[in-house]
Amino acid sequence: MDIARSPLARPFPEMQPIAGVSLRVARARYKSWDRADLTYVELVEGTTVAGVFTQNVCCSTEVEMGREQVRLGRGRALVVNAGNSNAFTGYRGREAVEAIMAQVAHRLDCRPSDVFVSSTGVIGVPLPKDKAEAGVAAALDAPEVSYEVAAQTIGTTDTFAKGATATAMLGDVRVTLNAIVKGSGMIAPDMATMLGYIFTDAAVEPAFLQSCLAAANRSTFSCITVDSDTSTSDTVLAFATGAAGNQPLTGFDDPGADAFAAALHDVCRQLAHLVVRDGEGATKFISVSISGAEDDESARRVGLAVANSPLVKTAIAGGDANWGRVVMAVGKAGEPANRDTLSIAFGGHWAARNGLPVEDYDEAPVAAHLAGEEVDITVDLGIGDGSATVWTCDLTHGYIAINADYRS
Repeated sequence: MDIARSPLARPFPEMQPIAGVSLRVARARYKSWDRADLTYVELVEGTTVAGVFTQNVCCSTEVEMGREQVRLGRGRALVVNAGNSNAFTGYRGREAVEAIMAQVAHRLDCRPSDVFVSSTGVIGVPLPKDKAEAGVAAALDAPEVSYEVAAQTIGTTDTFAKGATATAMLGDVRVTLNAIVKGSGMIAPDMATMLGYIFTDAAVEPAFLQSCLAAANRSTFSCITVDSDTSTSDTVLAFATGAAGNQPLTGFDDPGADAFAAALHDVCRQLAHLVVRDGEGATKFISVSISGAEDDESARRVGLAVANSPLVKTAIAGGDANWGRVVMAVGKAGEPANRDTLSIAFGGHWAARNGLPVEDYDEAPVAAHLAGEEVDITVDLGIGDGSATVWTCDLTHGYIAINADYRS
């Protein structure tokens, strides 16, 4: 299936190598495509790890095992399979994951629990153990590749490679964070996007790394949606090799801890936006800003109701400033709202204020705003101090075309 590159695509950033991280790829041939589809990341001994995972109760074996593994706080390797999600596959799916973990652990002389596995693609087809083992064997001896190649390899319906980078000063030590992500459809994260991986040379204790990742997730990955569908495989993992040599971060009282947390949040936000920009069939990047809500979580839920509305998304796709659809979406969110205090704007132009249409409302500048690739929707509920921003994309015929042919 040939998919045109998203018009909202962004170039892959230049990334410097991170000490203690080695990236390799191979062809496991999970599907009939002429491309690498297995990514192997080797991490130096002593690397700490944190993770957030899907809340989908029909999750994959990889997610179930990953939740247990992150509690141990250590990682030596990561294997990512593209083309097969290995979800809803029972004991056969688990056997394949365990075989991969054992194979890599034997090579690295580490515990199988130090080897993380992720898979993405078609649901309900067991991961072929023979192909997985052959792919891992090839990857173990393959030459190192760039982060961009790794980002391309973990993709499925993605139309461009997605990556982000940032630096932070921890006292007098500069640390780097590099991150890659895949995701284009089945995006309505209850925690994170489909598959995302963050690597840093900072020394960070597992508990603090987990705290920082969870906090970053709440206002980034958990605030994006493409189609309201939460994947069975959603995973974001952060690995800290400690190779920079800083005093390990244990909490916010440590020098540079705030800077590290800010850098981690920055790369998560960048990745989250890139996933929306590659939303299946997307032509517009939409920011939905909610203010005046009862609290921040209520604002997020209202924002997601607007961002997930097919009627709102198709109106934006067609350039129709139909603010009545936004009123509908706010009202159906199940959150505290008052129609008599509700205000709605597009691109900074108010269409309704305090429950009434603006008398001198001019739709021309709004139409011009909607004609662009980036659209801003502002909703003020007028009942409290809660606020949140959610990001989504428009809904076009392209989404149907991609998903109608997904298994071919």
